[in-house]
Amino acid sequence: MTDHPDDRIALFIDGANLYSAARALNCDLDFKKLSAWFVGERRLVRAYYYTAVVEGEEFSPVRPLVDWLDYNGFTVVTKPVKRFTDAQGHSRTKGNMDIEIAVDMLELAPRLDQAVLFSGDGDFRRLVQAMQAKGVRVTVVSTVKSQPPQISDDLRRQADAFIDLADIMTQVGKPKAPMNQGVARTLDRSDRA
Repeated sequence: MTDHPDDRIALFIDGANLYSAARALNCDLDFKKLSAWFVGERRLVRAYYYTAVVEGEEFSPVRPLVDWLDYNGFTVVTKPVKRFTDAQGHSRTKGNMDIEIAVDMLELAPRLDQAVLFSGDGDFRRLVQAMQAKGVRVTVVSTVKSQPPQISDDLRRQADAFIDLADIMTQVGKPKAPMNQGVARTLDRSDRA
C-alpha cells in the first residue's frame, strides 16, 4: 500500500465477509491492530464495521464484538437479519450489507484520498470503479490463499491495490484461543473475528 502521510483514509469492513476470510485462514483478528496497521500515519476519517444482527435473541455471538468496536471508535452499522422460507420450504436468513457499504463509501468519497474495503464480494467491483472515478484510491483486503479463495477476481483486478489477509496476519492477528483439555470448544463470532 502506498504510504502518503497526509492522506485522508477510511476503512469499510464487511463484517461477515472479513469473518469468512479470517475463518478460511484459521485466524483471529485484532481490530485495534488492524486499524492501526492500515491507518499508520494517515488521517483516519472514519472506520466503519457492517454486520447484520439477529434481533430478539437473549445472546447474540456478534454482540460483544459490535459493542467493543462501538466503544473503540468504529462506526458500527447494523441491520436486522431477515428470515424467509425458500422455494423448497427451508428456513433461511439474509443480512446483506452491500447497499449500506456502497452508500457510505460514495457519500464519504469527497473527503477521502484512500478507501480500504475489507471484502471479497464481486458485487463491489462497480463501487470501486465509481470511487476511483471520484479520485479515491481503493485498496481491497481479502484472501486468495484459502480454499476456495475469498475474493472475486474481478474485484481484485479493479482495486488500485490488493492486500492478502494471509500476508499480514502477523501484524493484525491475535493468538488463537486455547482449546480446553483437548476438546475443541465452539468459538463464538466475537472470538474469531
